[in-house]
Amino acid sequence: MSKRIALYTLQTFSSTGGIQKMTRTLAHSLTQLSEDNGWDFKLWSVYDSDHDLMPQYLPAKNFKGFGVNRIVFVLRTLIAAPDIVLISHVNLAVIGLLLKFFNPKCKVWLIAHGIEVWRPLPPYKKLFLKRCEKVICVSNYTKQQMVNKHHLDPQKCIVLNNAVDTFMKLPTSFNKPAHLLKRYGLTTQNQIIFTLTRLAVTEQYKGHDQVIKVISQLKSNFPGIKYILSGKYDHKEEIRIRKLIADYDVSEQVILTGFIEERELSDHFLLADLFVLPSKKEGFGIVFIEALANGLPVICGNSDGSVDAIRDGELGKAIKVDNLDELEDAIKEYLSTPLTDEKRKYLKERCMFHFNETEYKNKLANLINDGERN
Repeated sequence: MSKRIALYTLQTFSSTGGIQKMTRTLAHSLTQLSEDNGWDFKLWSVYDSDHDLMPQYLPAKNFKGFGVNRIVFVLRTLIAAPDIVLISHVNLAVIGLLLKFFNPKCKVWLIAHGIEVWRPLPPYKKLFLKRCEKVICVSNYTKQQMVNKHHLDPQKCIVLNNAVDTFMKLPTSFNKPAHLLKRYGLTTQNQIIFTLTRLAVTEQYKGHDQVIKVISQLKSNFPGIKYILSGKYDHKEEIRIRKLIADYDVSEQVILTGFIEERELSDHFLLADLFVLPSKKEGFGIVFIEALANGLPVICGNSDGSVDAIRDGELGKAIKVDNLDELEDAIKEYLSTPLTDEKRKYLKERCMFHFNETEYKNKLANLINDGERN
């Protein structure tokens, strides 16, 4: 029997972040599964407009952007009555509850990412967690948070790790891009640490502070060391970071790039010798598997979903994020051994073995088919 499947999101194409990237891959996978199996799939987004669609992910006939017209969005979702609805964010809990009320046969699944569901939730969101049929968790850590903090049945919480975006440009060789060396005033002799993250004064758990502090200790042993810190930052965070750079006397070592266009992301991974993001609150950390898919070694934190992205140490190193000595030693260990093309190729291949979209799509198909039987 043909299935009618809907994915409801806050935002998918009009901004770039981990949740948006995950949702694009999910939409692309569901589009392919629907084409292969004769299902009917639709992606509806509250804040996107129709013209925001990136057509490589799904055809325009499968997408509707409501451009913040939330009333129309709510009414349309209640009329549509699909068989399975995937809710991309807990902030759409009201939609999920309304769907269960007006169409009890509809199976509603929540996708749980990270901090949005780790914290205490208001009563209506807690009720939604109880009412939805499945909670798709992007990491084992997030699943544990759902069980421990919200007392959900572990059988209800399914782990589905994120996948590398099938449209991400991946390297066939590992030369450092000449145009970026020129842009940042670097040479191939510089040892380059790279961090890419959202830089907001309200989100000081990403660990870039720790890296800046450690760079001040590393620069004597690694005189050519550079730290490229990338990501869109607000004004207050820029002031705070620049003061930290001055306080630790690393203005010659730290390069703030601001926002990086997605088309240049792979080149920045190729430019670097090591990716470091010792965050405390990553639901999974798509940026880790993006770095690994470009053959770049990874250091992450050991207290969140990041460990799933490095396969519990198979693909990278997890450290205690508040232990500066441990972070310094981990960076030293990587930088003391040259990063060869063979090492980069190995990391790329192992990452794509574990986090490819084909495997992701197969797991998703099994969830949908099992969901129909249950």
